[in-house]
Amino acid sequence: MKFICIGRNYAEHAKELKNAVPAEPVIFFKPDTALLVGRQPFFYPAFSNDIHYECEILVKINRLGKNIQKKFAHRYYDEIGLGIDFTARDLQNELKTKGLPWEKAKGFDGSAVVGEFVSINSLKNKDNIEFQLLKNGVVVQSGYSKDMIFDIDSIIEYVSQFVTLKIGDIIFTGTPAGVGPVAVGDQLEGLLEGESNFSLSIK
Repeated sequence: MKFICIGRNYAEHAKELKNAVPAEPVIFFKPDTALLVGRQPFFYPAFSNDIHYECEILVKINRLGKNIQKKFAHRYYDEIGLGIDFTARDLQNELKTKGLPWEKAKGFDGSAVVGEFVSINSLKNKDNIEFQLLKNGVVVQSGYSKDMIFDIDSIIEYVSQFVTLKIGDIIFTGTPAGVGPVAVGDQLEGLLEGESNFSLSIK
């Protein structure tokens, strides 16, 4: 199982981080050890002083696939979830300034929160999925899938040119505007179409 992540997939988020809006999907990866297991808290790592939340729609791959055409992409998933791509923003900014890869700012242990997966057919509006992230009970991110620069099927088509998609792989589809820091004691909760999909505390 691997985590395939799409960066800068909402125009407003790209702008808030002063990044250009991409002409094609920006791909990076997290190792399987990035998974925050079960209902464990997120323990603030010693190597960063600026961990940010990034709430995202997740797609779980259910078939082996390579070079998938967009018109067939919908056959490769039937479940949608919600999660967090935790980012060590201080490390990321330092590495970007040096022109270096920034995987260690994204792929560290516990950096991938994966909520509950639900059938895409159970969603109220699978063509425009609504989601929110609450920090200490206050909405800090709110997004709709129609605002993605690259939709799910386009992402699958693009990614599968480069890497084979396997059963159980999870795609993080990008985060909307509103990312920000977490602190010890914070409580995070993700809502998928108004229903709680995950919750965790920061320790």
